[in-house]
Amino acid sequence: MTLSQFRNRQSDDIAAAQRDPVEIASRGAGRRVAYSISCVPSATTVITSVTWRSSAASRADTGRG
Repeated sequence: MTLSQFRNRQSDDIAAAQRDPVEIASRGAGRRVAYSISCVPSATTVITSVTWRSSAASRADTGRG
């Protein structure tokens, strides 16, 4: 996508990020994610939950939990 195409689509991409996270890629590789600030509390909950489960599983595997 050219810079002018990006600028023409920018408002659509911002609107999409208000609904769901939008991945920004460069040459096919994910670089960033744009999202609405309203997504932060639910994302934080998910990340914390996954991290806690992963840590608990790791401790169980090593016999420390």
